[in-house]
Amino acid sequence: MKRPMKLLIGVVAVLAVAGGMLMLAIRNNGPAVLDAIDRLTGGTRGVVLVAKTSYGGHPDQKLRIYAPAAATQPLPVLVFVHGGSWRWGDPDDYNFVARSLAPEGFLVVLAGYRLGEDGRYPAMLEDTASAIAHAARLAPRYGGDPARMVLAGHSAGAYNVVQTALEEKWLADGPGRIRGVVGLAGPYDFFPFDSESTIASFGSVEAGAASQPVNHARGDTVPMLLIHGERDTLVKPRNTRALSRALRAAGAPVETLFYEEFDHNAPLVSLASPWRRSRDVDNALIDFARRVSEVSVPVQAETP
Repeated sequence: MKRPMKLLIGVVAVLAVAGGMLMLAIRNNGPAVLDAIDRLTGGTRGVVLVAKTSYGGHPDQKLRIYAPAAATQPLPVLVFVHGGSWRWGDPDDYNFVARSLAPEGFLVVLAGYRLGEDGRYPAMLEDTASAIAHAARLAPRYGGDPARMVLAGHSAGAYNVVQTALEEKWLADGPGRIRGVVGLAGPYDFFPFDSESTIASFGSVEAGAASQPVNHARGDTVPMLLIHGERDTLVKPRNTRALSRALRAAGAPVETLFYEEFDHNAPLVSLASPWRRSRDVDNALIDFARRVSEVSVPVQAETP
């Protein structure tokens, strides 16, 4: 009995150490860990990195463009902007988003933007608008249709894409190409600023109510899908409720999904393998993006 017990204790100890190392890695760079797990458990899904480029001279102003290998027609373009409290994040850690969405019939563009002091308001919006415009120019080269663009983002990235779409001045060079916006756990109503990240990114430059998406709700905006977890303590779900109320009051098309058990990162995790097999966030995002961009069928089936 002693030997099996020692073996069991040893296995438990190894699992505990492995679990601790995983949690540490997630805290240090969660998206990079998700990307590695997704690649190991889900494979490439036939998704190809077709371009690594930039839209400015700052190292954070990067674009990564992914396409499904079997694409045979111009695809709608899905631009995804990462989160990270406007302080950290790298498109190169979000390849799992492209592997989740590109096989369903999209040219996926992962967009970065200036962070920290360099990215203080309104720089993150200037960069998001520039990234969208650059993605539109490049899309035809890689099989994308720039007239059918969908924007998506998580957390700070959700703020970026929603504010860019709502505040008319940012897309003045071509707002008609945007067909829809998806926000995952986004902050849309957070003035006055009371957190370290919002004070650093907005309060330090004396931004005010005009910086808030909820104050730019208008009836002629593009359709929006807003997703939030009820257990999100970092960005409270009231942000999505406030914005959706304002949009509906203005007569704008908006859909919301609230998940009772989800925390702040769960909507993003749901785009990575193996979690996307058991959650419907990816299905909801894909269905919305297809509807607004008039896509009817996937380009290819999932492959190992």
